[in-house]
This record gives sequence, C-alpha cells and structure tokens, in this order.
Amino acid sequence: MAEATKKAFVTGHPIKHSRSPKIHGHWLAKHGIDGSYEAIDVAPHGFAEFLATLQANGYRGGNVTIPHKEAAFALAGRRDQAAEEIGAVNTLWFEDGTLWGGNTDGHGFAANLDDYAPGWASKGPAVVLGAGGASRAVIHALKERGVSDIRIVNRTLARAEELRDRFGAGVSAHGMAATGELLADAGLLVNTTALGMVGNEGLAADPALLPGHAIVTDLVYVPLETPLLAAARARGLKAVDGLGMLLNQAVPGFEHWFGVRPQVTAELRAIIVADLVPKP
Repeated sequence: MAEATKKAFVTGHPIKHSRSPKIHGHWLAKHGIDGSYEAIDVAPHGFAEFLATLQANGYRGGNVTIPHKEAAFALAGRRDQAAEEIGAVNTLWFEDGTLWGGNTDGHGFAANLDDYAPGWASKGPAVVLGAGGASRAVIHALKERGVSDIRIVNRTLARAEELRDRFGAGVSAHGMAATGELLADAGLLVNTTALGMVGNEGLAADPALLPGHAIVTDLVYVPLETPLLAAARARGLKAVDGLGMLLNQAVPGFEHWFGVRPQVTAELRAIIVADLVPKP
C-alpha cells in the first residue's frame, strides 16, 4: 500500500500574504518528496478545534503565525526549550502521538547573521529596538550565542522591563531617549519594530551613532532595503536584511515533517525576492 502524501500547513488570520508555501513548495520539489504545504486561514475562535483535528486530517504538523503563536504555546502537549523561553510557538509537529510546539524564530535570526555577518556575536553589546514577540526570539538567540550585554529599547518602558525580567542577567531595559547613548559602543543593532515597513517608512534609530565595526540588521523584509539598512550602508556599516531569518526559520519544521533537512540557497532567496516585488 502506497504511503499517504505527507501534509503540512501554515495557519494565521489572515494568511494569504504568507511566503511559506513558496519556500516549502520549492524544497518539496527539490527533494522529490510526495508532500504538500498549504496556507490555512483559521480565526482565533476556531484554532483549538483546528489543532485537535490535525492528525485525523492527515497533517504531520505545520507553522503558526499571528495571531496564534501564544495559543499554540498553550495548546501544545510538549514544548522545546526555545518555545519555553520565548513564550510562543511557531512550529508544530507530532512525536509518538504527542503534539510538540517549538520556536524556530531565534534559530532563523542567528542563522541569517551567520550567513551574512560571520562573527557577529563577538562584536560587543547588542541594542534591540522593540519589545514584542519578535524581540523575545531575538533576545533568546543572542543569549544562546553568548552575547552578555543586551539592551532593549522600547517606546513603552514597561514592555522592555517585562523582557528584562523574563530573560534576566545581561539584559537591560531603556526608553527611546536613551538610544543614542546606548548605540555609542554597540556591536549589533537589531530592529524588531514595524518601522521601515511599506507604509511606515520611519528610521528606527540613527546608525551614524554606532561605531565603525557595528552590524545592523532589520527583521523587516518588505521592503528588503529599509530606511535603517540604507542609512547603515551609507555609513559604511555591515547591513543584513530580514529575509534570511524567514528562510532559515523554515528549515527545522521541514525536517520534522518531511524527514529531510533542506538548504537555504541563493536560488530559493531569488524566488522569494521575486515574489516580494509588487505585481502591477
């Protein structure tokens, strides 16, 4: 009897904007796997039922995005260490009938910098702009890589303080007014806010205030060249866009569902870059 098609998904609300089907579809074709990966829009009130019926519907697992990451954390039968520390789940898979929840965002963040700015973790203090869910994943990755001075800057200081208390030693919380002073000796600047996105074209911080060895990265990838990255390059600094984080965070999930660890290649990046260009 032929083995059933291996099925996985990405769910969010809305979800039609997701590039994940293109990423996983490319890898499925590349490896000749009889599998599928589809985008499924699930409203918050239906999310628990959706998870409860995954196995019955033939799914091996999938990805979870906004607004379901915290609900997936609560509903998973077991969670990996990254999910526990970040407090959110973006990847689900089954092991021995148990639904596991993991978080691969920190992995994606670190792998992207490994690809484009080797040695990034040894550059010195890191300044993280923003205190949302993406910031939690970044701080987790920074701590995993041994960065011992992590400075969270947020418009609402209380949000930054919550993360400082969550992650403990080596993490400090600051309001926006302190940004210039904090950048003076920083080796890494990370934007996790929506500033720089199409329709929100602000400059999250001024890279001119950074030392010459600093690296600037922006989690925003639409557009690929955000105002922050453009300013960093004009200053002569190494600048890394956010697309590689999206591509690399997809790797562990694909391996869980389809049994092959895929590679993030220039070919895959070009496919997704082409999809980011607005259609006429």
